[in-house]
Amino acid sequence: MTIRLALLLMLLCLASLLVGGAGLGVPPATILLLLRLPRTVLAVVVGAGLGVSGAVLQGAMGNRLADPGLLGISGCASLGGAVAFYWGLAAASPLALPLAGLLGATFGGVALFGFAARAGTGLAFILAGIALASIASALLALVMALAPNPFALAELGDWLMGSVADKTPAAVMLASVPVAAGCAMLLRLGSRLDALALGETTAASLGFDAAATWRRAAAGVALAVGAGAAVVGGIGFVGLVVPNLLRPAVGERPGALLWPSLLGGACLLVAADLLARLAPMLLPLHAQPRLGVLTALLGAPFLAVLARR
Repeated sequence: MTIRLALLLMLLCLASLLVGGAGLGVPPATILLLLRLPRTVLAVVVGAGLGVSGAVLQGAMGNRLADPGLLGISGCASLGGAVAFYWGLAAASPLALPLAGLLGATFGGVALFGFAARAGTGLAFILAGIALASIASALLALVMALAPNPFALAELGDWLMGSVADKTPAAVMLASVPVAAGCAMLLRLGSRLDALALGETTAASLGFDAAATWRRAAAGVALAVGAGAAVVGGIGFVGLVVPNLLRPAVGERPGALLWPSLLGGACLLVAADLLARLAPMLLPLHAQPRLGVLTALLGAPFLAVLARR
């Protein structure tokens, strides 16, 4: 499964480099290096972080409805970006927006540990994440209500819908390093998740501390999800959909799902970005739909079907 997903990802990346507004073909070097390559790399990086984060959370919680947005880190990243728009920092520098989002995600991670690190149980982290997401959502609504002008509000709303288009190589690097670090932390949790799936008491008898596992999972998700959201905005449901799609082929063991989910998340986001580029050619649209909108259109019905089951 891992090899097939890796080959699929290579094919999707190749298609992403060749497909543009003018159709299919090899673009000039400037367009390839400054537009399509950063867009493709960012889709791979963000999708991989979301996919493996979803697999870790679902395995640790024993709940197939778990999603990386549950911990509130992406909401804090969106709040940081909103503050950058509100104070005009986003217009002053192209890196101000992702840096503000990354700062918001960092603050969210620190707050999460401050709320729940002492308790160290899965339920404590879930409750802390719900509280953090609610606070970030309320503050984001306040920032939008107090927007200084309609143009700032429109730009903020557009960014919150999520997109990997028109990102600079510096912004790609700003997201790639923390996401890679977070993914590396999460991929090392395979044996711990397998033990935790048997229950916290059984995991402790096997030498795995459940509290330490949750702390590492929260830190990895904060890096893998927060850094991506800081650069591309809000993209949801990838971490929910990918592990559930791959679980029938991989099996129920949480540790075996990590690498396939990482590659599957990257494949899904690159494919969704390709669909966004092809949509104006196939449908009567005057612009490309936002990536976060497409993933929501995919994930919301999937969530409803999964909940019914």
